[in-house]
Amino acid sequence: MFCIVSGFKVFCLSLLFVVVASRPTVGTKVFNIQHYGAKHDGKTDNANVFTNVWKNACSRGENSKIYVPKGTYYLSGVKFVRPCKNKIEFVIDGTLLAPSNPNNIKQDTWINFRYINNLSISGKGTLDGQGKYSWPLNDCHKNTNCPKLAMTIGFAFVNDSGIEGITSLNSKMGHFNFFSVHNFNITGVTITAPEDSPNTDGIKMGFSSNMHISNTHIGTGDYCIAILSGTSDLDISNVTCGPRHGISVGSLGKNKDEKDVKGLTVRDIVFNGTSDGIRIKTWESSASKILVSNFVYQNIKMIDVGKPINIDQKYCPHPPCEKKGESHVQIRDLKLKNIYGTSKNKVAVNLQCSKSFPCKNVQLIDINLKHNGRREDGPATAVCQNVDGSARGKMVPQHCLD
Repeated sequence: MFCIVSGFKVFCLSLLFVVVASRPTVGTKVFNIQHYGAKHDGKTDNANVFTNVWKNACSRGENSKIYVPKGTYYLSGVKFVRPCKNKIEFVIDGTLLAPSNPNNIKQDTWINFRYINNLSISGKGTLDGQGKYSWPLNDCHKNTNCPKLAMTIGFAFVNDSGIEGITSLNSKMGHFNFFSVHNFNITGVTITAPEDSPNTDGIKMGFSSNMHISNTHIGTGDYCIAILSGTSDLDISNVTCGPRHGISVGSLGKNKDEKDVKGLTVRDIVFNGTSDGIRIKTWESSASKILVSNFVYQNIKMIDVGKPINIDQKYCPHPPCEKKGESHVQIRDLKLKNIYGTSKNKVAVNLQCSKSFPCKNVQLIDINLKHNGRREDGPATAVCQNVDGSARGKMVPQHCLD
């Protein structure tokens, strides 16, 4: 378009903008689940609707957004599977409601994502596992015929993805489970269940790498975060954890096919009323020889924590475990810096390593943990077994490294 008279330049530029803006553009197609028949009455099973919407969104050559508006959507159990041709954004602003009867889920994980790349889950919604009806059934430690309860949400073989802002409430078993997941961000998530709810781990992962967990609150009946075999390059920051258990690596060494765990950073964390804070546990009579290495724990506050720092390489909780040997798991290159607060137990620092494979290069820097238990028990203490390392800066309790 060409304008001769200078007075019409502004008009010409405006007209040009209108022409360009009016051209058709390729955008993200939104799939509002209500438009496809989903009912938000908390009773109608929407599993087929969600599955069909997923298939449509996943098969497009362009990016897709699945939107769950406010309301309560009952789901008996869903699987979101297959490599998609495009990026999928899953926005949940409503409540997804699990069956109260655990037998109605009929799969290991209530909401299951598998073999997917470029997945984004976000929103202000809630995943309600309705776990209180199942927790009395969770007696597997004494009943071999106990029912297998479903975890709330699982990711397997999922890459370059993330979840933000979602609340997971009252899972039947664990809340979030990750297996063979790579390049995944978890941020702004809330995970909650009562302190007496059994085996309701917040986040559990294995054989995964390059994961980031940040700005998240976890308070359940089990571990806030459980880090298992084959995990590497994991960054955890700005997490509040409590009550119940803390952040655990392991247990490790029980099975022959386990892999190394390496490259863990845990920073800017608050443990409040947990039984453990920092914990690494390996089986006393281990079946595998693996390496646990390059761990950094930094800027961590302990508020009345049972065992703030606890390395336990004699883990043997119950039969058929037998105390008949040393752990073959090697722990190496572990840094603990600026760990402070209060310990319920007199032993605030427990470094109980393997005699056959002693811990190597354990660094304690600026540790300040005070005993907050019975006054007659005296100040906090540290216990060391088979540890090679160093200490510097403020050290309360006095370190026991050679």
